[in-house]
Amino acid sequence: MSLLTFTEKGIYCEAGDFYIDPWKPVPKALITHGHADHSRYGHRQYIATKASRPVIKHRLGPVNIHGVDFGEELNINGVKVSFHPAGHIIGSAQIRVEYKGEVWVASGDYKTEDDGLATAFSPIKCHTFITESTFGLPVYKWKPQEEVFQEINDWWRKNKEEGKVTLLTGYSLGKAQRLLQGLDASIGRIYTHGAIENTNEVLRKQGIPLQETVRINKDVNKKDYIGNLVLAPPSAAGSTWAKKFKPLSIGMASGWMTLRGARRRRAADRGFVLSDHADWDGLNEAIEATRAEKVIVTHGYTDIFKKWLITKGLEVATEKTEFEGELSELNEE
Repeated sequence: MSLLTFTEKGIYCEAGDFYIDPWKPVPKALITHGHADHSRYGHRQYIATKASRPVIKHRLGPVNIHGVDFGEELNINGVKVSFHPAGHIIGSAQIRVEYKGEVWVASGDYKTEDDGLATAFSPIKCHTFITESTFGLPVYKWKPQEEVFQEINDWWRKNKEEGKVTLLTGYSLGKAQRLLQGLDASIGRIYTHGAIENTNEVLRKQGIPLQETVRINKDVNKKDYIGNLVLAPPSAAGSTWAKKFKPLSIGMASGWMTLRGARRRRAADRGFVLSDHADWDGLNEAIEATRAEKVIVTHGYTDIFKKWLITKGLEVATEKTEFEGELSELNEE
C-alpha cells in the first residue's frame, strides 16, 4: 500500500487519515499554500504554515485552521508530518510525510529562485517525491529576476516619458507582491487594484515589508495616473475597468510569456517572463536533490516530463489532480 494515494477527493494518507490540498471537502486537510486551487472551502479542519494561515482565512473566511512553523513535527495517528519551505509564495510549503521508515514529500507548487519574500526552497530527502510540472519543458528557462525587473522598470520609464499609464498584471497573491518589491518607486507612484491591495493589507499585518502603494478608488483623479504604474490582476487586462486609465500600456508578468503569441492573446503590449514556479532546470535540480527513487508527476507537462525522468533512471508515475499551476493567473478569482 502506498503511503499517499490519489483519490477523487485529493491526495490521501490512509495511515494518518488526512488529505493534502484536497479539491473536495474532507475532515482533515493539510494545505501547502493559499492559492485557490490548493486551499479550497469546505474542509472541517485545515493545517497550514503560520505564514500562510492569515491569507487562507482572508480568502475562505472563519475556517478552523491550525498554523505550524516550518520544520515543526506533528504526529497524526502515528504518522510524522512536517512542513518545509517551497519558495513558491509567502508561507508556501512542501509537506513531508513519514510512516514506518518510509518518507514521501508532496511539493505543492515550488520555485528554486529565492525572491526575497517567500522562504527559500529547501530540498527534502525522501523515497518518493510528488512534483508539479507546470513548466516541465526545456524551453522554459528563466532569466535572473533582477534582469526581468530591469526590463519592467525601463518599460515603465519609457511609458512615463510618453505620457502613458503603465498597467502591469500579476496574480493577487504571490506574483503581485513579488512585482511590487522589484519595482523602482523613484519612477512614480504605484497604484493597486482592490484585490491586490486587500492581500497586501493581510501580509503587512503579518509584518511583511511591502513597498508603499495607493489603493485605486473613485476619488483619485484620472490625470493622477499618468506616468505612474497600476498593479492589477491578469483578468484586468483588456477589461472595461482598464480602459479608464487610457492612454496606457499593458504588460503581463508570467512564465507563459515565454511562448510566442501568449502576450497577444492576453491583450498585452509587453510580456515579461517571471514565474513563481520552477523552470526546467529548477525542476530537475530539485528532484535530484531529494535523492528520491520514485517520482510522481502532477499538473503540467506530465507525460513529457515523465519520459525525461525515466531516462535518468528514476521510477516515474503520473497522476491527475485539479491543481492549475500558473494557469490560475489566467483564471483570477
